[in-house]
Amino acid sequence: MAYTPTSLPDPRFLNNAANLSQARRDAWNRVAEVASRLAESKIEQLALLEEQLGGALAFLRGLESYWVYPGINAVNRVESLAEIGHMEELAELVHDMIWRLGRHGDEGGLLLAEEESGDRHMMPADRHYFTALMVSDVDPSVLAEAEREIHAYRRPYDTLVYDFVGVRSFDATLAAVLLNNEIQAVVMRPDVPLRSGAAFGVFDRLLDEYDEEFGLSTSAEHRRARALATVLRRVRPHLDLYLLTDEAVPDQSDPTMLAFDRAFYRYESRSELHMTLINGVRSRLSTPFFDALKQYAERPIGNFHALPIARGNSVFNSPWMRDMVVFYGRNIFLAETSTTSGGLDSLLAPTGSLMRAQDKAAKTFGAQRTFFATNGTSTSNKIVVQALTKPDDVVLIDRNCHKSHHYGLILGGAHPVYLDAYKLPEFAMYGAVPLRTIKKTLLDLRRAGRLDSVRMLLLTNCTFDGITYDPLRVMSEVLAIKPDIVFLWDEAWFAFAVSSFFARSRTGMAAAGALRDMLASPEYRQRYAAHKEQWSTLDPEDDATWLDHRLMPDPDLARVRVYSTQSTHKSLSALRQGSMIHVHDQDFARDAEAELHEAFLTHTSTSPNYQIVASLDLARRQVDLEGYGLVERAYEVAYALRRRIASDPLLRRYFFILEPSDLIPPAYRSSGMLGFTGPGAEGAEALAVMRRAWASDEFVLEPTRATLYIAATGLNGDTFKNSVLMERYGLQVNKTSINSVLFIVTIGATWGALSYLLEALTEIAKDLKAKQDEASPVQLRVLEKRVSALSTDLPPLPDFSRFHERFRPHPDSPEGDMRAAYFLGYDPKNIDYVTLDEAIEAVAAGRQLVSTTLVVPYPPGFPVLVPGQVVSREILDFMTKLDVGEIHGYEPDLGLSVFTDAALAG
Repeated sequence: MAYTPTSLPDPRFLNNAANLSQARRDAWNRVAEVASRLAESKIEQLALLEEQLGGALAFLRGLESYWVYPGINAVNRVESLAEIGHMEELAELVHDMIWRLGRHGDEGGLLLAEEESGDRHMMPADRHYFTALMVSDVDPSVLAEAEREIHAYRRPYDTLVYDFVGVRSFDATLAAVLLNNEIQAVVMRPDVPLRSGAAFGVFDRLLDEYDEEFGLSTSAEHRRARALATVLRRVRPHLDLYLLTDEAVPDQSDPTMLAFDRAFYRYESRSELHMTLINGVRSRLSTPFFDALKQYAERPIGNFHALPIARGNSVFNSPWMRDMVVFYGRNIFLAETSTTSGGLDSLLAPTGSLMRAQDKAAKTFGAQRTFFATNGTSTSNKIVVQALTKPDDVVLIDRNCHKSHHYGLILGGAHPVYLDAYKLPEFAMYGAVPLRTIKKTLLDLRRAGRLDSVRMLLLTNCTFDGITYDPLRVMSEVLAIKPDIVFLWDEAWFAFAVSSFFARSRTGMAAAGALRDMLASPEYRQRYAAHKEQWSTLDPEDDATWLDHRLMPDPDLARVRVYSTQSTHKSLSALRQGSMIHVHDQDFARDAEAELHEAFLTHTSTSPNYQIVASLDLARRQVDLEGYGLVERAYEVAYALRRRIASDPLLRRYFFILEPSDLIPPAYRSSGMLGFTGPGAEGAEALAVMRRAWASDEFVLEPTRATLYIAATGLNGDTFKNSVLMERYGLQVNKTSINSVLFIVTIGATWGALSYLLEALTEIAKDLKAKQDEASPVQLRVLEKRVSALSTDLPPLPDFSRFHERFRPHPDSPEGDMRAAYFLGYDPKNIDYVTLDEAIEAVAAGRQLVSTTLVVPYPPGFPVLVPGQVVSREILDFMTKLDVGEIHGYEPDLGLSVFTDAALAG
């Protein structure tokens, strides 16, 4: 069969410009389907089917060079079969390739060769496979020769094996590492051509940006290798990078050499390169603490310490505990021990395997130091707040932060100044705190004489709903006003972002590293000098000077002091309550190390659960070796969920997923990005807009947070969550608002789970439509009233009111002594209870009601009232319309706990 390859398919065939790897799998499925139809087709269908086959194969020809399997040779073979019309053989071949591709990825070719040779049974069961990328502008036969030489080093008992895939230019390298998540190492020559024309148009704009940043078009080829290494560290920081040089002893001070993990002389035996490739991946595969725990479980140990369950002795032989052993397995008991009994490293004072595990985690997450925690991020937050603040310090904090931060301030005695996030009243939700609000608050505190006491800025990134800050910009501008402030980024839901090409730059640790590099660079000093000269023409006493201009910190004064807390268990593969504290603090050893250690001892058990600790070590390993691919798949699932609901008329009638344009006001979206679906959300332009958004917008929306707006159903969020999703379909979600539920697409999401969710939503929509079609006029009016109550008749979202004067130690400052209020409420004679109705009447009559405790609707877990806060009418109205069944700090039978007038009088 003769055909002429057509142009690339419509960009919508790509599903999304960022998901070419999924489009590749779709294309192979299309080839198999069309070949099967051609094998049995009627003559009038041949032309159309041949055109479809040609288009799919042309698309694959542009992509397969970035993968080992099936690879470009498979495309050539399929095209040859198509040319001679052997469609049945072609279809059978492609079906087998699709099966191997889906099950084994790049390893599929190796496994096929082993099966055909009969050697498969000799291979170790724990073998791991990875792909290495060779970047060299040489004839393909040279790469084939190198592969043959490397393969000669393989041994049947090797637990790590790899194959090379080769590219010849900067743009092709970038495409390969972004598309093929199985690539673990890159080996490149220093003379890297810029463009090959084979890297797909969706990456052209990205390459243009790097060209402008690094001057690639005009720089020498050896400098492109250094730039390419820098870019690869940026987009996939966990790759091993090696350089093949023409110099036997290269200059180790050369900036190009410093950009790589190691350099090799290209004319020597490749055995050293082979061993280094293996060792690099083995190092990331190593889990020091988990390995130590496994070895401990295998040792014969007599148990004479305080844990009867340790080694399983109290359960293995018990006739009444057999089901516990069956359910949990034996290893969980064999690995149980205590810090004080010896045998394993101590979480409280690690010196061995646990210390090495934490060091590896610090490298993975871009931190200077990392600490494992087994009591969740709630405890991690208290540790950091206690370590870095003291009584009478001022902490700027988003009122919507998790309750653990507020309790941390109560314990430590620092004074909060609450920051109000922007509101989304139509969705009964809060967004995030604008940078302008933060700067204005700092200026107000300076006027009140309290700027010197400001110690910390505490923000949640990303928020429960996925609204994500630009930490680099926030920290840069805040340091221009308060150069010694400490930043705490609560990243409870954001640990996965280190593996995301887009999101990583918006993590606290990545931003801290970028900020420190920026402040240390000569280029920044030049820009700061120009900025300072321009600043001298402005009035520093006018707030507009600070609020309407982008601020730059003084590189001689600013200190980079950044902490991040992450609920590893919430977005990575760790056991429940596994958390990490990451530190990038220039002054850590001098001003924080001892305090953090003391706070860690305060809040950490002397008998931590070692299974949780080991799972943190394993979660780090997964991030290092497959985090990029897992996050890429999560994005694919999230995009598919959004597209399906947006394109299905029945689903769209009752549901839609909120887009960036719904959750982020235009003032904070300079990129103009509207959404992940709809106009402008397909093809190369969509990728360019998304990249602009992540690079420049004050806030972006994390795509894996899918907030489903359900007002048209007439059901509130709590009812939809519990009575419909959970009870009827077994679908679990965390957060609701009055008119929405939040779906979080994690790295554990599967296509099967997505299919089931869409089936459930379709059934719900059909049910609702049937009831509407059969409803009487009266029933329709009732439904309309419910829909109106959920879409237009919503309670106004309350701001933080204020602290009562009794708890304002500095009258000119908005800060409050929440600790004093909290403990004043411990005395029963100081408190009274009022129902919500009574409270509304009292406030209307002019009485000041002041909360004695935190009042926290859960989920999402942030307070509407804190100790010492004046109860406003807006807060009461909001509470009367809450749709959650769990409100911590509120007694339904008694009402709100408030201070008596005598207690407030002091």
